[in-house]
Amino acid sequence: MKGFRASLLRFGSDGQPGLIDDALLVVDAGLIVDVGEYRSVAARFPEVETFDWRGQVLAPGFVDMHVHFPQLDVIASPAAGLLPWLEEYAFAQEARFADPAHAGVVAEFFLDELARNGVTTAMVWCSSHEQSAEAFFQAAARRDLRMVAGKVLMDCNCPESVRDDTERGLAQSEALIMRWHGRGRLGYAITPRFAPNCSERQMRGAGELARAHEGVWVQTHLAEDRDEIAWVARLFPQASSYLDVYDRLGLLRPRSVYAHCIHIDDADRLRLTRSGAGVAVCPTSNLFLGSGQFDFDAAARTGMRWGLASDVGGGTSFSPFRTMLAAYEVARLSGVTLAPSTLWRRHTSDAAHAMGLGERIGELAPGMEADFVALDPNATELLARRTGIASTTEEWLFALIVLGDDRAIARTVIAGELR
Repeated sequence: MKGFRASLLRFGSDGQPGLIDDALLVVDAGLIVDVGEYRSVAARFPEVETFDWRGQVLAPGFVDMHVHFPQLDVIASPAAGLLPWLEEYAFAQEARFADPAHAGVVAEFFLDELARNGVTTAMVWCSSHEQSAEAFFQAAARRDLRMVAGKVLMDCNCPESVRDDTERGLAQSEALIMRWHGRGRLGYAITPRFAPNCSERQMRGAGELARAHEGVWVQTHLAEDRDEIAWVARLFPQASSYLDVYDRLGLLRPRSVYAHCIHIDDADRLRLTRSGAGVAVCPTSNLFLGSGQFDFDAAARTGMRWGLASDVGGGTSFSPFRTMLAAYEVARLSGVTLAPSTLWRRHTSDAAHAMGLGERIGELAPGMEADFVALDPNATELLARRTGIASTTEEWLFALIVLGDDRAIARTVIAGELR
């Protein structure tokens, strides 16, 4: 058992943020057992070994709902849109993950980068090679991380170097489920890349796998780019919409996470909501590739479950601060103002709930897993100056979102252990 003494960021039942100036968070066996004002909690645990981090602020670890670990080395690669970017950069880089040694080295760097930026849980895409997923799960298991990941399924309309055999890809996915899903804090996501890269047989097989293994996740892309949408319409003329392709093949369900969802109508937004699926909103990627702007007003109107995501390597940064700022700016272009506390929750508790993990992560409360960060509001001189004169917690949070980066993540704690 150990305690962590610092200030603490918390959200009330109304979603409003507040700071406990002097708090104590107590952890045992990877779980939070008590949290609150230092004087009260310390009286209940007088013998607990305590780390004194006063001057820093404890907050839940960030949740990244959509990120590609094999695309680490194509971040900051320019192209004229999504499809050219995939063809010019992403597929060639992903082909290298047939080599287990390469996959292992990149997995370690990738997980270091997440931790450095305060991301304690992510929904991760591997390549189409079984060994890439194996390498990722092995690295995540050694660190005792709460991670969800999956081997990509893609058996058509792609280079041979990343093409999956239809049946073998499904068999490999099931073997990975049996080896890794539920092992430690790991979960498996059945991962059809997107409808243009998957045959109907492969997607139907993915749906059958999801029904056979009820606790697993499904992750894929939906309506990111207008050229992609037109391609789907040509390939699946019988479908009433892009989402309908997935729904008819058994891939729309609770624990499904759809990335992007930019160019959809309210009928499909409601369909997502009623299914229990979550949506990963990727503003830095959407801006970088020129894909479009997520409609935050429509998401609120239709009750969509959504959280924020980096989408590296199409996304431009691992930093949740960059992602939250981009979401704020995209929303403002359509006349919507997202409160700083809303942005923060969409990258922590709301993202956890959209993934179906809200009972385990995303908040600092007794019984929750002890994944959290220590924020340094004095990480840079400008950040210190701005946070020092903030008159409300909302204003303080917004200063962190706009001016913060990895330097503002002083420490990352995983399952109660400093990483």
